[in-house]
Amino acid sequence: MFGRKKRKDYDGAAPSIRENYTYNLLYQILTLITPFITTPYIARVLGTNGVGIQSYTSSVVQYFSILAALGTASYGQREIARHRDDRRERSRVFWEIELLCAGTTALCLVVWLGVIAFSKAYAPYYAALTMTLAAVAFDISWMFGGMEQYRLIVIRNTAIKLAGIALMFLFVKDSGDLLLYIALLAATGLLGNISMWGYLGRFVDPVDVRSLKIRRHLKEVIVYFIPTIATSVYTILDKTMIGWFSGSDKSENGYYEYATGFVNMAKILIISFNAVMSARMSYLFGAGRQEEVRERIGGSVDFVLLLGLPITFGLAGIASCFVPWFLGTEYDPVIRLLWLCSPLVLIVGLSDCMGSQILTPCGKRAQSAKVIVAGACANGAMNLMLIPRFGAMGAAAASVLAETMITGLYFRLCREYITPGMVVRCGWKRLPAALIMLAAVLALGRNLGAGPVTTFLQIGGGAAVYFLALLAMRDRTVLDQLQGLIRKVLG
Repeated sequence: MFGRKKRKDYDGAAPSIRENYTYNLLYQILTLITPFITTPYIARVLGTNGVGIQSYTSSVVQYFSILAALGTASYGQREIARHRDDRRERSRVFWEIELLCAGTTALCLVVWLGVIAFSKAYAPYYAALTMTLAAVAFDISWMFGGMEQYRLIVIRNTAIKLAGIALMFLFVKDSGDLLLYIALLAATGLLGNISMWGYLGRFVDPVDVRSLKIRRHLKEVIVYFIPTIATSVYTILDKTMIGWFSGSDKSENGYYEYATGFVNMAKILIISFNAVMSARMSYLFGAGRQEEVRERIGGSVDFVLLLGLPITFGLAGIASCFVPWFLGTEYDPVIRLLWLCSPLVLIVGLSDCMGSQILTPCGKRAQSAKVIVAGACANGAMNLMLIPRFGAMGAAAASVLAETMITGLYFRLCREYITPGMVVRCGWKRLPAALIMLAAVLALGRNLGAGPVTTFLQIGGGAAVYFLALLAMRDRTVLDQLQGLIRKVLG
């Protein structure tokens, strides 16, 4: 038997997408704010080489974490969403998938101990990162995601993040504290996952071990695992390969870590929306509500383009005035990397929308896996050609090209739900508005010079110019939202 005594059952009501997105948005705002506090400190305390070592060693343990998870996160969320209204079946599915994940994590930990034993320069860092690998077995956020209970996830993540930040400032004082910094990151991740188990009894009951059929999930989990491991080629392998080709100096890893980190922060608003919609779309596909599926996908594409275009151009526009004061002048190469990587915000936003809201929920994970594998192979080949000569810039170029290829192929797979005409209708006013915004952002930068005030003026002024331009062009979505806001204020 597993779990706790049965508590009051989940009421079966469909959770509010607006409420879930609000919770996710509040957490993502915290995620956006905290780097403005922590990154300048860590960048200066650890230096480019220290940040590079942390990036390189973390990329190595991520391979083992991916193997340990074995695709259970995405698959588990879909299965929980499909059985959301049946507590008994939901409980059985949860324990089957969780035990499968725990077993694969145990196997990976055995191999990981061998990596530590044979490593020389990085053995202490790898030992600390054992907690990151162990955390995979305790990660049940996929269950809460399937139930669309994002409030619990957000509360947990917020508390752990704030505790980790406080500990970092208390104990990480100079470059000699690199091992402690890595251990703190790993420990907070592990404790955060363990803390979620306290809420489990609200949604899952104990089950008889003899009734569990773990192996029935193995085939589907592997289908989900293939695109996950393929995706790691251009999200993790690039960092590893930069480390291989850069020798003992890991500064290139440091530059790339921050450039890709800023891009990931910039696309948070889009990715969090797709994550919230994923469970709902699984439910709608499972219920056969195709008309609602198409309606929601149309709204999602509109949302991705509304935010993706200005964020893409805005990130490139603020780079020159942002990096010098935020990271320090030793990180100037990050500016060029941001120029090159900024299109990933829109490209990945669109591909993630199609993957999270169409391909995974409707059961086309196998087809999407083939696309991702093709993109990963292309990315790996380009990395081998470009990284030895261009370092981090080569890895960035390879990532942009690979993601563009994947997004194009995804459009073909999703043509029943998303057409080029839909994208043109949603984006033809947003592109010129974003270009006008970019001109205004660059002009502010040239006139004011690098500094925090300039950056905040660029962000605020750029956003104002973008939405005013859309209002002038009578963009339907912006007008509808503005009219709704006016009615609430006056009503």
